[in-house]
Amino acid sequence: MKILVVSSYLPYPLFSGGHIRLYNILKLLSKKHEITLICEKRSHQKKEDVEALQKICKKVIAVPRNTQWSLSTILKTGFSSYPFLLAGHANSALGEAINSELKNNYDIIHVETFYVMHNLPMNMSGLPPVVLVEHNIEYLVYERYANHANPLLRPFLSIDIAKIKKWEKYFWKKADRLVAVSEEEKKLMNRDDAVVVPNGVDTTKFKMRSSSAGEAGREKLKIDEKRILFIGDFKWIQNRDAVEFILKDIWPRIMSKWQIKNGILKLWIVGRSIPAEIKALSNDDSVLFDENAPVNTAEIFSRSFALLAPIRVGAGTSYKILESMASGLPVVTTSLGIEGVIGKDKEHALIGNTSEELAAEVLELLTNKKLYNMLSENGSDLVRKNYNWDAIVEKLEKVYSSVIR
Repeated sequence: MKILVVSSYLPYPLFSGGHIRLYNILKLLSKKHEITLICEKRSHQKKEDVEALQKICKKVIAVPRNTQWSLSTILKTGFSSYPFLLAGHANSALGEAINSELKNNYDIIHVETFYVMHNLPMNMSGLPPVVLVEHNIEYLVYERYANHANPLLRPFLSIDIAKIKKWEKYFWKKADRLVAVSEEEKKLMNRDDAVVVPNGVDTTKFKMRSSSAGEAGREKLKIDEKRILFIGDFKWIQNRDAVEFILKDIWPRIMSKWQIKNGILKLWIVGRSIPAEIKALSNDDSVLFDENAPVNTAEIFSRSFALLAPIRVGAGTSYKILESMASGLPVVTTSLGIEGVIGKDKEHALIGNTSEELAAEVLELLTNKKLYNMLSENGSDLVRKNYNWDAIVEKLEKVYSSVIR
Protein backbone atom coordinates (compact mmCIF):
# COMPACT_ATOMS: atom_id res chain seq x y z
CA MET A 1 0.00 0.00 0.00
CA LYS A 2 0.96 3.60 -0.56
CA ILE A 3 0.23 5.39 2.72
CA LEU A 4 0.26 9.12 3.53
CA VAL A 5 0.70 9.69 7.28
CA VAL A 6 -0.28 13.15 8.57
CA SER A 7 0.86 13.84 12.12
CA SER A 8 0.72 16.71 14.60
CA TYR A 9 4.28 15.87 15.66
CA LEU A 10 7.61 14.56 14.38
CA PRO A 11 7.97 11.25 16.26
CA TYR A 12 11.62 11.54 17.23
CA PRO A 13 13.43 11.54 19.67
CA LEU A 14 11.37 8.97 21.56
CA PHE A 15 10.60 11.15 24.59
CA SER A 16 6.84 10.61 24.85
CA GLY A 17 4.26 7.88 24.38
CA GLY A 18 2.95 9.33 21.14
CA HIS A 19 6.45 9.45 19.65
CA ILE A 20 7.14 5.86 20.71
CA ARG A 21 3.88 4.61 19.21
CA LEU A 22 4.12 6.33 15.83
CA TYR A 23 7.85 5.66 15.36
CA ASN A 24 7.45 1.92 15.96
CA ILE A 25 4.37 1.73 13.73
CA LEU A 26 6.15 3.56 10.90
CA LYS A 27 9.25 1.38 11.28
CA LEU A 28 7.26 -1.84 10.87
CA LEU A 29 4.84 -0.54 8.22
CA SER A 30 7.74 0.63 6.04
CA LYS A 31 8.99 -2.95 5.68
CA LYS A 32 5.97 -3.79 3.51
CA HIS A 33 4.47 -0.47 2.43
CA GLU A 34 5.51 2.88 0.94
CA ILE A 35 5.23 5.53 3.64
CA THR A 36 5.24 9.32 3.29
CA LEU A 37 5.16 11.28 6.56
CA ILE A 38 3.95 14.90 6.69
CA CYS A 39 4.23 16.36 10.17
CA GLU A 40 4.72 19.42 12.33
CA LYS A 41 8.23 19.89 13.70
CA ARG A 42 8.85 21.62 17.04
CA SER A 43 11.53 24.31 17.26
CA HIS A 44 13.73 22.17 19.54
CA GLN A 45 13.82 19.27 17.07
CA LYS A 46 16.90 19.02 14.91
CA LYS A 47 17.91 17.97 11.41
CA GLU A 48 19.10 14.64 12.84
CA ASP A 49 15.60 13.95 14.18
CA VAL A 50 14.12 14.34 10.70
CA GLU A 51 16.89 12.14 9.31
CA ALA A 52 15.98 9.39 11.80
CA LEU A 53 12.53 9.21 10.17
CA GLN A 54 13.96 9.44 6.65
CA LYS A 55 15.76 6.15 7.34
CA ILE A 56 12.43 4.34 7.66
CA CYS A 57 10.04 6.36 5.45
CA LYS A 58 10.20 6.88 1.68
CA LYS A 59 9.66 10.63 2.19
CA VAL A 60 9.44 12.96 5.20
CA ILE A 61 8.03 16.49 4.98
CA ALA A 62 8.42 18.35 8.29
CA VAL A 63 6.90 21.84 8.48
CA PRO A 64 7.49 24.25 11.39
CA ARG A 65 4.97 23.94 14.22
CA ASN A 66 3.17 27.17 15.09
CA THR A 67 3.86 28.65 18.51
CA GLN A 68 0.95 27.53 20.67
CA TRP A 69 1.10 30.37 23.17
CA SER A 70 1.02 33.26 20.72
CA LEU A 71 -1.24 36.27 20.36
CA SER A 72 -2.59 35.03 17.03
CA THR A 73 -3.55 31.65 18.51
CA ILE A 74 -5.20 33.27 21.52
CA LEU A 75 -7.15 35.68 19.28
CA LYS A 76 -8.17 32.87 16.94
CA THR A 77 -9.44 30.91 19.94
CA GLY A 78 -11.39 33.87 21.29
CA PHE A 79 -13.00 34.93 18.02
CA SER A 80 -13.71 31.61 16.31
CA SER A 81 -15.34 28.27 17.02
CA TYR A 82 -11.90 26.66 17.27
CA PRO A 83 -10.65 25.60 20.70
CA PHE A 84 -7.11 26.54 21.71
CA LEU A 85 -5.83 23.11 20.64
CA LEU A 86 -7.13 23.34 17.05
CA ALA A 87 -6.20 27.01 16.69
CA GLY A 88 -2.57 26.15 17.49
CA HIS A 89 -2.52 23.43 14.84
CA ALA A 90 -4.16 25.45 12.05
CA ASN A 91 -1.04 25.41 9.90
CA SER A 92 -1.12 26.74 6.33
CA ALA A 93 2.26 25.15 5.53
CA LEU A 94 0.95 21.76 6.66
CA GLY A 95 -2.19 22.18 4.55
CA GLU A 96 -0.18 23.14 1.47
CA ALA A 97 2.14 20.15 1.89
CA ILE A 98 -0.83 17.78 2.18
CA ASN A 99 -2.57 19.25 -0.89
CA SER A 100 0.59 18.99 -2.96
CA GLU A 101 1.36 15.42 -1.91
CA LEU A 102 -2.17 14.16 -2.57
CA LYS A 103 -1.46 14.47 -6.32
CA ASN A 104 0.64 11.30 -5.95
CA ASN A 105 -2.32 8.91 -5.66
CA TYR A 106 -2.23 7.38 -2.18
CA ASP A 107 -4.25 4.35 -1.09
CA ILE A 108 -4.75 5.54 2.50
CA ILE A 109 -4.44 8.73 4.55
CA HIS A 110 -3.52 7.91 8.15
CA VAL A 111 -4.09 10.92 10.46
CA GLU A 112 -2.56 11.04 13.93
CA THR A 113 -4.86 13.05 16.25
CA PHE A 114 -8.05 14.82 15.23
CA TYR A 115 -6.62 18.29 15.80
CA VAL A 116 -4.73 18.30 12.49
CA MET A 117 -7.71 17.04 10.46
CA HIS A 118 -8.75 20.61 9.60
CA ASN A 119 -5.56 20.94 7.53
CA LEU A 120 -6.86 18.36 5.04
CA PRO A 121 -8.82 19.65 2.00
CA MET A 122 -12.30 20.81 3.00
CA ASN A 123 -13.96 18.55 0.44
CA MET A 124 -12.94 15.20 1.88
CA SER A 125 -15.24 13.23 -0.41
CA GLY A 126 -12.59 13.20 -3.15
CA LEU A 127 -9.79 11.98 -0.89
CA PRO A 128 -8.42 8.48 -0.39
CA PRO A 129 -9.93 6.74 2.67
CA VAL A 130 -9.02 8.56 5.90
CA VAL A 131 -8.11 6.53 8.99
CA LEU A 132 -8.10 8.74 12.11
CA VAL A 133 -6.05 7.43 15.04
CA GLU A 134 -6.84 8.93 18.44
CA HIS A 135 -4.28 8.47 21.25
CA ASN A 136 -6.73 9.96 23.76
CA ILE A 137 -10.22 11.32 23.83
CA GLU A 138 -8.98 14.86 24.19
CA TYR A 139 -12.10 16.46 25.62
CA LEU A 140 -12.01 13.89 28.43
CA VAL A 141 -8.38 14.72 29.22
CA TYR A 142 -9.25 18.38 29.62
CA GLU A 143 -12.46 17.67 31.54
CA ARG A 144 -10.50 15.61 34.06
CA TYR A 145 -7.90 18.34 34.33
CA ALA A 146 -10.60 20.95 34.93
CA ASN A 147 -11.97 18.85 37.78
CA HIS A 148 -8.68 19.34 39.65
CA ALA A 149 -7.96 22.90 38.46
CA ASN A 150 -8.36 26.16 40.34
CA PRO A 151 -12.14 26.85 40.61
CA LEU A 152 -11.57 30.34 39.18
CA LEU A 153 -10.26 28.81 35.94
CA ARG A 154 -13.03 26.27 35.47
CA PRO A 155 -15.55 28.54 33.68
CA PHE A 156 -12.92 29.47 31.05
CA LEU A 157 -11.79 25.87 30.69
CA SER A 158 -15.37 24.66 30.27
CA ILE A 159 -15.87 26.91 27.22
CA ASP A 160 -12.75 25.55 25.54
CA ILE A 161 -13.64 21.96 26.47
CA ALA A 162 -17.07 22.36 24.83
CA LYS A 163 -15.31 23.49 21.64
CA ILE A 164 -12.89 20.54 21.74
CA LYS A 165 -15.78 18.12 22.20
CA LYS A 166 -17.70 19.60 19.28
CA TRP A 167 -14.77 19.39 16.84
CA GLU A 168 -13.50 16.03 18.04
CA LYS A 169 -16.90 14.41 17.46
CA TYR A 170 -17.21 16.22 14.12
CA PHE A 171 -13.96 14.73 12.79
CA TRP A 172 -14.83 11.28 14.16
CA LYS A 173 -17.80 11.34 11.77
CA LYS A 174 -15.72 12.63 8.84
CA ALA A 175 -13.13 9.83 9.02
CA ASP A 176 -13.72 6.62 7.04
CA ARG A 177 -12.43 4.59 9.96
CA LEU A 178 -11.75 5.54 13.56
CA VAL A 179 -9.06 3.93 15.72
CA ALA A 180 -8.97 4.00 19.53
CA VAL A 181 -6.25 2.66 21.81
CA SER A 182 -8.60 1.12 24.39
CA GLU A 183 -12.04 -0.51 24.58
CA GLU A 184 -13.23 2.18 27.00
CA GLU A 185 -12.48 4.92 24.49
CA LYS A 186 -13.98 2.97 21.61
CA LYS A 187 -17.30 2.83 23.50
CA LEU A 188 -17.28 6.61 23.96
CA MET A 189 -16.72 7.17 20.23
CA ASN A 190 -20.18 5.75 19.54
CA ARG A 191 -19.22 4.25 16.17
CA ASP A 192 -19.87 0.58 15.59
CA ASP A 193 -17.00 0.36 13.11
CA ALA A 194 -14.39 1.93 15.42
CA VAL A 195 -11.41 -0.38 15.98
CA VAL A 196 -9.07 -0.80 18.94
CA VAL A 197 -5.36 -0.79 18.06
CA PRO A 198 -3.62 -0.61 21.46
CA ASN A 199 -0.29 0.88 22.39
CA GLY A 200 2.69 -1.42 22.53
CA VAL A 201 6.15 -2.12 23.85
CA ASP A 202 9.44 -3.04 22.22
CA THR A 203 9.81 -6.33 24.08
CA THR A 204 13.36 -6.76 22.79
CA LYS A 205 14.33 -3.58 24.65
CA PHE A 206 12.20 -3.90 27.79
CA LYS A 207 13.11 -7.36 28.98
CA MET A 208 12.02 -9.16 32.13
CA ARG A 209 14.56 -8.39 34.83
CA SER A 210 16.25 -11.40 36.36
CA SER A 211 16.98 -11.17 40.05
CA SER A 212 20.67 -10.78 39.20
CA ALA A 213 19.91 -7.95 36.76
CA GLY A 214 17.88 -6.20 39.42
CA GLU A 215 20.71 -6.54 41.91
CA ALA A 216 23.20 -5.23 39.34
CA GLY A 217 21.05 -2.17 38.88
CA ARG A 218 20.76 -1.63 42.60
CA GLU A 219 24.52 -1.97 43.06
CA LYS A 220 24.76 1.41 41.39
CA LEU A 221 22.76 2.76 44.31
CA LYS A 222 23.30 2.26 48.00
CA ILE A 223 22.82 -1.42 48.71
CA ASP A 224 19.95 -0.85 51.15
CA GLU A 225 18.19 1.86 49.11
CA LYS A 226 14.85 1.29 47.37
CA ARG A 227 13.58 3.75 44.79
CA ILE A 228 9.92 4.29 43.99
CA LEU A 229 9.87 5.68 40.45
CA PHE A 230 7.73 8.22 38.71
CA ILE A 231 8.76 8.93 35.11
CA GLY A 232 7.13 11.17 32.52
CA ASP A 233 7.19 14.12 30.17
CA PHE A 234 6.16 17.14 32.21
CA LYS A 235 4.68 19.06 29.30
CA TRP A 236 1.61 16.81 29.70
CA ILE A 237 -0.94 17.83 32.31
CA GLN A 238 -1.55 14.24 33.40
CA ASN A 239 2.08 13.87 34.52
CA ARG A 240 2.17 17.20 36.33
CA ASP A 241 -1.06 16.34 38.13
CA ALA A 242 0.17 12.87 39.10
CA VAL A 243 3.41 14.17 40.61
CA GLU A 244 1.59 16.88 42.55
CA PHE A 245 -0.72 14.17 43.90
CA ILE A 246 2.29 12.07 44.95
CA LEU A 247 4.18 14.92 46.60
CA LYS A 248 1.25 16.51 48.40
CA ASP A 249 -0.76 13.48 49.48
CA ILE A 250 0.77 10.06 48.80
CA TRP A 251 4.47 10.30 49.64
CA PRO A 252 3.97 11.95 53.07
CA ARG A 253 1.64 9.05 54.01
CA ILE A 254 4.22 6.49 52.89
CA MET A 255 7.10 8.12 54.77
CA SER A 256 5.05 8.54 57.95
CA LYS A 257 4.76 4.73 58.17
CA TRP A 258 8.11 3.68 56.72
CA GLN A 259 10.52 2.16 59.22
CA ILE A 260 14.14 3.28 58.81
CA LYS A 261 15.28 -0.14 59.97
CA ASN A 262 13.88 -1.55 56.70
CA GLY A 263 16.34 0.52 54.67
CA ILE A 264 16.49 3.82 52.82
CA LEU A 265 13.42 4.70 50.75
CA LYS A 266 13.53 7.30 47.96
CA LEU A 267 11.00 8.80 45.57
CA TRP A 268 12.74 9.11 42.18
CA ILE A 269 11.02 11.64 39.90
CA VAL A 270 12.51 11.39 36.41
CA GLY A 271 11.79 13.64 33.44
CA ARG A 272 13.09 16.44 31.27
CA SER A 273 12.42 20.04 32.30
CA ILE A 274 10.67 19.36 35.60
CA PRO A 275 8.74 22.58 36.36
CA ALA A 276 10.07 24.74 39.20
CA GLU A 277 6.63 24.79 40.84
CA ILE A 278 6.73 20.99 41.13
CA LYS A 279 10.23 20.99 42.62
CA ALA A 280 9.04 23.58 45.12
CA LEU A 281 6.47 21.12 46.49
CA SER A 282 9.12 19.17 48.42
CA ASN A 283 12.51 19.77 50.00
CA ASP A 284 12.50 16.35 51.68
CA ASP A 285 15.78 14.45 51.36
CA SER A 286 13.80 11.35 50.38
CA VAL A 287 12.66 13.01 47.12
CA LEU A 288 15.03 13.00 44.14
CA PHE A 289 14.22 15.21 41.14
CA ASP A 290 16.27 13.89 38.24
CA GLU A 291 16.43 15.62 34.85
CA ASN A 292 19.65 13.81 33.87
CA ALA A 293 18.70 10.16 34.29
CA PRO A 294 19.95 7.61 31.71
CA VAL A 295 18.47 8.05 28.23
CA ASN A 296 17.86 4.31 28.20
CA THR A 297 14.53 3.96 30.00
CA ALA A 298 15.11 0.25 30.51
CA GLU A 299 18.10 1.11 32.69
CA ILE A 300 15.95 3.44 34.78
CA PHE A 301 13.52 0.59 35.40
CA SER A 302 16.39 -1.75 36.35
CA ARG A 303 17.45 0.69 39.08
CA SER A 304 13.96 1.07 40.53
CA PHE A 305 11.97 -0.97 43.03
CA ALA A 306 8.48 -0.13 41.72
CA LEU A 307 6.61 2.36 39.53
CA LEU A 308 4.10 4.69 41.19
CA ALA A 309 1.78 6.19 38.54
CA PRO A 310 -1.33 7.73 40.17
CA ILE A 311 -2.92 8.94 36.93
CA ARG A 312 -6.04 11.06 37.54
CA VAL A 313 -6.04 13.04 34.29
CA GLY A 314 -5.73 11.63 30.80
CA ALA A 315 -6.92 8.68 28.76
CA GLY A 316 -5.59 5.99 26.48
CA THR A 317 -2.85 3.61 27.55
CA SER A 318 0.13 4.75 29.60
CA TYR A 319 3.48 3.77 28.08
CA LYS A 320 5.24 4.06 31.41
CA ILE A 321 2.93 1.36 32.77
CA LEU A 322 3.33 -1.00 29.80
CA GLU A 323 7.11 -0.60 29.71
CA SER A 324 7.40 -1.04 33.47
CA MET A 325 5.33 -4.21 33.38
CA ALA A 326 7.33 -5.56 30.43
CA SER A 327 10.49 -5.00 32.49
CA GLY A 328 9.08 -6.92 35.44
CA LEU A 329 8.85 -3.74 37.53
CA PRO A 330 5.66 -3.87 39.65
CA VAL A 331 3.18 -1.04 39.11
CA VAL A 332 1.01 0.87 41.58
CA THR A 333 -1.56 2.96 39.74
CA THR A 334 -5.17 4.15 39.61
CA SER A 335 -8.19 2.70 37.85
CA LEU A 336 -7.68 5.35 35.16
CA GLY A 337 -3.99 4.53 34.85
CA ILE A 338 -4.68 0.87 34.08
CA GLU A 339 -7.77 1.63 31.96
CA GLY A 340 -6.26 0.79 28.59
CA VAL A 341 -4.56 -2.41 29.82
CA ILE A 342 -6.34 -5.73 30.33
CA GLY A 343 -4.48 -6.33 33.61
CA LYS A 344 -6.26 -7.11 36.88
CA ASP A 345 -5.80 -5.68 40.36
CA LYS A 346 -3.63 -7.83 42.67
CA GLU A 347 -2.69 -10.04 39.70
CA HIS A 348 -0.87 -7.77 37.25
CA ALA A 349 -0.70 -4.46 39.15
CA LEU A 350 -1.87 -2.83 42.38
CA ILE A 351 -4.73 -0.36 41.98
CA GLY A 352 -5.93 2.39 44.30
CA ASN A 353 -7.66 5.71 43.77
CA THR A 354 -7.24 7.65 47.01
CA SER A 355 -3.97 8.74 48.56
CA GLU A 356 -4.63 6.34 51.45
CA GLU A 357 -5.16 3.38 49.11
CA LEU A 358 -2.13 4.16 46.94
CA ALA A 359 0.18 4.66 49.92
CA ALA A 360 -1.02 1.39 51.43
CA GLU A 361 -0.37 -0.48 48.17
CA VAL A 362 3.20 0.84 47.97
CA LEU A 363 3.88 -0.12 51.59
CA GLU A 364 2.45 -3.61 51.00
CA LEU A 365 4.70 -4.05 47.97
CA LEU A 366 7.73 -2.99 50.00
CA THR A 367 7.15 -5.69 52.63
CA ASN A 368 5.53 -8.56 50.71
CA LYS A 369 8.17 -10.32 48.60
CA LYS A 370 5.77 -13.01 47.39
CA LEU A 371 3.34 -10.39 46.06
CA TYR A 372 6.23 -8.45 44.50
CA ASN A 373 7.51 -11.48 42.57
CA MET A 374 4.03 -12.50 41.41
CA LEU A 375 3.24 -9.03 40.03
CA SER A 376 6.65 -8.88 38.35
CA GLU A 377 6.16 -12.15 36.47
CA ASN A 378 2.46 -11.72 35.66
CA GLY A 379 2.87 -8.15 34.39
CA SER A 380 5.73 -9.07 32.08
CA ASP A 381 3.87 -12.09 30.66
CA LEU A 382 0.74 -10.00 30.03
CA VAL A 383 2.57 -7.34 28.03
CA ARG A 384 4.60 -9.79 25.95
CA LYS A 385 1.50 -11.70 24.89
CA ASN A 386 -0.79 -8.75 24.17
CA TYR A 387 1.19 -5.56 23.51
CA ASN A 388 4.08 -6.34 21.16
CA TRP A 389 4.44 -4.08 18.10
CA ASP A 390 4.23 -6.81 15.44
CA ALA A 391 0.72 -7.79 16.55
CA ILE A 392 -0.34 -4.15 16.82
CA VAL A 393 0.81 -3.22 13.30
CA GLU A 394 -0.94 -6.30 11.92
CA LYS A 395 -4.21 -4.99 13.42
CA LEU A 396 -3.62 -1.59 11.83
CA GLU A 397 -2.98 -3.15 8.40
CA LYS A 398 -6.35 -4.92 8.67
CA VAL A 399 -7.98 -1.54 9.33
CA TYR A 400 -6.38 -0.11 6.17
CA SER A 401 -7.50 -3.10 4.09
CA SER A 402 -11.08 -2.76 5.33
CA VAL A 403 -11.51 0.75 3.86
CA ILE A 404 -9.50 0.70 0.62
CA ARG A 405 -11.87 1.50 -2.21
